[in-house]
Parts: sequence; structure tokens; C-alpha cells
Amino acid sequence: MKAILITGASGGIGKAIALKLASRKQNLVLVARNEAKLKELAEQLTKHHRISVEYIAADLSTTAASQQVFDETQKRQLQIVTLINNAGIGSGGEFAELSLQSELGMLQLNISSLVALTHLFLQEMKARKGGTIINVASMASFLPIPYMTTYSASKVFVRHFTQALTQECKPYNVHVMLLCPGLTKTNFNSAAGIDGKVGQRLNAEYNSSTPLQTPEQVADEMLNALDKKKHYIVSGKMNRMASRLSALFPNAFVAKSFARSYRKNSQ
Repeated sequence: MKAILITGASGGIGKAIALKLASRKQNLVLVARNEAKLKELAEQLTKHHRISVEYIAADLSTTAASQQVFDETQKRQLQIVTLINNAGIGSGGEFAELSLQSELGMLQLNISSLVALTHLFLQEMKARKGGTIINVASMASFLPIPYMTTYSASKVFVRHFTQALTQECKPYNVHVMLLCPGLTKTNFNSAAGIDGKVGQRLNAEYNSSTPLQTPEQVADEMLNALDKKKHYIVSGKMNRMASRLSALFPNAFVAKSFARSYRKNSQ
């Protein structure tokens, strides 16, 4: 069976993408940690859209999970025609005070598992001379952000990795696209531990003046860009403007400004 695989599919942007694709009658493979949520979503989509929806419960913050997901798709004879690497998590606060284990787990999820899944599924796409890979980065990939140090650095990797891979895959008719959402109203802040004072200091609250999108808006922009065969999309008009402006300022200046703002908001 041909299907689209979405990581981080149990909520937020991943769930919104799944709902949009299901309405297009696309068969899906949903991947996330929470098996109960995956099961509920799979049953809902199967019933409402009469498509085939399978799910694989896996914790991609662990080293073995990517291979387990790939092996499971092979076992079920699923041909993954599109891979959407959406799963990711953040963190906030002073780097030296954060849990090292949590920071390394975030790097495993945001970088290593994304690379592993891309590598594993790309082999078959190359052999078939066709396929699509979508990697989700962030507006944070354009900026060095003190007090979100590891997270922003992980998204820089995703952006550079994806844009370079785009060119490598062109001879094999494998379409690669980078999606960079801005602040989106999901459980990201809560999961990242920045829904309290840290979020206020980072100006990353959902009621702040920062441009805010819904997961559905991000999913719509992603699919519209994919329909147009784009390789790169920053979702949200204000975010697109901000991404262009960020290139005008030296990274050292940007980092200094973010750090000053954070410390000022801490007072």
C-alpha cells in the first residue's frame, strides 16, 4: 500500500497535516509516542474519509526508534511515497541550568531521528525514481536565540540539511521541501517548558504581539506550497518578512539583542 508517513502526528501541526491529507483521500501512516491518541485519530480518519490509516507508536527521542519505524513499514508492506518529518520539541531557559539528558533527547528527536528516517526512506525513493520528503524546521532556524540555544541550533541544522539535500535529490526525481513555521498555537510551549515565566521572557507567549498561526493555517500553507512544487516555505506573511529581515543583521547583533530582551523581561 502506498502511504504518506507523518511523524509527530498525534497533535499540533502534524495532526492538522494528517486531517488535511485525509480529506484529499491520501492513505496515512501516523507516528508519535502516544499510542492512544494515534489509535483514536486513525479510527476517526478511517471512518470519516474511507482511507487506510495505520499508526506506529515510537519515541523518536531514542536512538533505535527510527530503524524500528522503518522496519515496521517494511513488515507491513507499506510503500512510503511521502515522508513528513514533523516531530520536534523545544526547550527554554539558561542552557547550563537545563537537564543535559533532556537537551540530548531533543537533539536526537530534532536532528538525529530526522536524518535517520530521511536516509532510510530515501533509498527506496531513489530506487523508484520518485518520492517526497518534507522536513519541518522553524523560524528559529534563522536566528541564534539565547535561552533557546539548543533548540534554535537544532533547527539551523534542519534548514541547512534540507536545502542541501534538495539539490542532491533532483536527479532522482525526489522532491524535497523545507517548512519553517513561526509561533503556532499548539502544545509546543507546554512541552518545551516555556509556557510560564520563560515564555514571557522570550516573548513567545500565545497572547503576545508575536505573529501567531493555527496548526491548520500552517498545514494549508504547506500543502499549497507542495502543490506548486516549491522547495521552501516560511508559513505566515509576517514570518516571511521577518525571515528576510533577519538576513540583514549580523548573528552576533541578533543574539545580543535577544539576550538583552530576555534579561530585561526577567526583571
